[in-house]
Amino acid sequence: MAINVDTVYRTVLLVLNKENRGYITPDEFNKTATQVQLDIFEQYFDDLNQQLRVPQQGNDYANRQRAIEQKLAPFKGYGECNYTNSTGTPTQNRETFAIPTVDGRGNTVINDGDEPSSNEVAFYKLGTVFYEETSGPTSEIQLVTRDEYNSLNKSELTAPSKYSPIFMYEDYRLTVAPSGSDGIESNVYASFVRKPRNVVWDFDVNSSNNNSYSWNSTNSTNFELLQSEQTEVIVRILLYSGIVVKDYQVVQLAAQEVQQNEINQKS
Repeated sequence: MAINVDTVYRTVLLVLNKENRGYITPDEFNKTATQVQLDIFEQYFDDLNQQLRVPQQGNDYANRQRAIEQKLAPFKGYGECNYTNSTGTPTQNRETFAIPTVDGRGNTVINDGDEPSSNEVAFYKLGTVFYEETSGPTSEIQLVTRDEYNSLNKSELTAPSKYSPIFMYEDYRLTVAPSGSDGIESNVYASFVRKPRNVVWDFDVNSSNNNSYSWNSTNSTNFELLQSEQTEVIVRILLYSGIVVKDYQVVQLAAQEVQQNEINQKS
């Protein structure tokens, strides 16, 4: 379940206003909250990379690798890669596919940097790529560099096949081998991770109460992180908020808390 944006905003205001430390506007909160969510989201990949090199506990609740995978689960998607064209020389064609344009939930996948609408998701990272042959087994397509791609295609001993295909990934396009008459021109699928949506605490102005702000839940966007991250979200927003209101005691206390949480997670 997602973190309620109103709960976080009111908690941040409560801490800042308790000793008249200052005030953070809804616009400042939205920008700060969006950045904090992205910071935590990007940290998942570094944390997962670290945990993959560490022996894990068998207990489900103590398995840190599994816990990070669960945190990333809401952002994972899967879709078909559309065949675009066959490019290259007549002796070595290159079958090119675009990243998925529609995910398994029917959302349009965009990668132009714009904020996605309600029926869109923003592409972030490419995952595993598969070739699902109509009358055969599903094969994982191995990612290689451009140099490796060219080298492997030069030798008959190392040349890729439909049962052992390869691809290189450049500019949101997948160049797949084998190619040519026996090449792969369809049934290529990819998993990917989408970017979190921007956090929005929207409001109406209450003219009958000194033009105070009243939360508009309909037009607001909650955090997409799991509820277990609520404390971390609040502390990190307070860190940024301390800079906004120029209260460096808040910055120092929040930074210490963030640092201690990171130590506890990695120790």
